[in-house]
Amino acid sequence: MMSDQMLAETVEVEGFGGDGIEAYFARPTGSGPYGSVVVIHHMPGYDEATKEITRKFAYHGYQAICVNLYSREAPGAAPDDAAATARARGGVPDERLVGDVKGAAEFLRSQAASNSRVGVIGYCSGGRQAFLSACSLDDIDAAAVCYGAFIVSDPLPEMPSKVRSLIHLTPNAACPILGLFGAEDKFPTPEEVAKLDSELTKYSKEHEFHIFEGAGHGFFAVDRPSYRPEAANEGWQKIWAFFGKHLSN
Repeated sequence: MMSDQMLAETVEVEGFGGDGIEAYFARPTGSGPYGSVVVIHHMPGYDEATKEITRKFAYHGYQAICVNLYSREAPGAAPDDAAATARARGGVPDERLVGDVKGAAEFLRSQAASNSRVGVIGYCSGGRQAFLSACSLDDIDAAAVCYGAFIVSDPLPEMPSKVRSLIHLTPNAACPILGLFGAEDKFPTPEEVAKLDSELTKYSKEHEFHIFEGAGHGFFAVDRPSYRPEAANEGWQKIWAFFGKHLSN
């Protein structure tokens, strides 16, 4: 259900540890009820491109919110500066991420137009975090993982990130998972995607994976050289079908 009429604004949600954190909230202006989506931003941060994605979900009939995961490290900083600060500190701790996503989901469910169903989607580091959310929160209804790095393997030793692989959490996945990956990606490689697919199948977890030829990491990013329109357009159709199935009334 597409709508040109929407509201978008900066709000505050209660995240991990009761912290008040900045978030970008977009939703249709109608009375609903609407499904909802937590958008987890990529490593470059809480930027213009991610806010555009959040509004895209509102246009397609969802309440959507993106939490500024770096708001504690660099409150009020420009996205690039905030991302650099967070990266230098090893990235967002997993426990904190889960708490922030939980707070965002609760905020969405509290809205009068909510149908109480909430999905999560993430890109790059956010893809990993979407998988983490699916395995850590039992009230998420669907998770879309877009080229999530370091789910199957740890970061390389020379990388500043302190995160570790998540594949051991696969038995805990509590919702259907959509995976969208590039055949030319190195983080994750097609071999890692195959291993994750196998693990999800092993534990009878509902999932669907799609690998796009000619696409590498970041193929959804319209503002980057990695953008691949054909793969991105097909990927969006997969997303609308997936969330339409699992987040509708």
